Amino acid sequence: MDRDRHLLRHFLAAIAYRTQKALRGAPDHYPTFSAGNRARTPAELIRHMTSLMGYVRTHFQGGTYPTKPDPLPSFKDEVDRFHGMLQAVGDLLASDAPCSITTEQLLQGPFADTMTHVGQLAMLRRLADSPVAPENFIYADIRADRLHADQPPPTRPDKHWPEGGASQ
Repeated sequence: MDRDRHLLRHFLAAIAYRTQKALRGAPDHYPTFSAGNRARTPAELIRHMTSLMGYVRTHFQGGTYPTKPDPLPSFKDEVDRFHGMLQAVGDLLASDAPCSITTEQLLQGPFADTMTHVGQLAMLRRLADSPVAPENFIYADIRADRLHADQPPPTRPDKHWPEGGASQ
């Protein structure tokens, strides 16, 4: 695998890790929490993130992926579908499958957009009165072969943060 694809897979793993950090320990009301003014709920964000990765997959395999996939019965199902799509894209990157757009286009488009939405998930946690503890992500246990929902806990969470609470 070339260096570009290796880095893209690592970026997917960072998305997986940070998504789970934002979701771990979320209160029951979080998936449907609305910040108002037509902002997406966490469930809608996850569904959109799945769509973005589905769009990436079309650049390898052709075809289409819906911009608004049908809602699944539970938030857990939505999160599992998202991680399944991350895995599918990671597998394509690990293969010799050609891609119809460049590494730069993948990164500046759907990959960066997805990471932006991960940040929105974390921000919504704070707005839902359940902030996520900070950590030094440089030391996070992120591996390109781990794109599933079962992500490790923070390696170096901040011991003290103004909002208090346990590290997540």
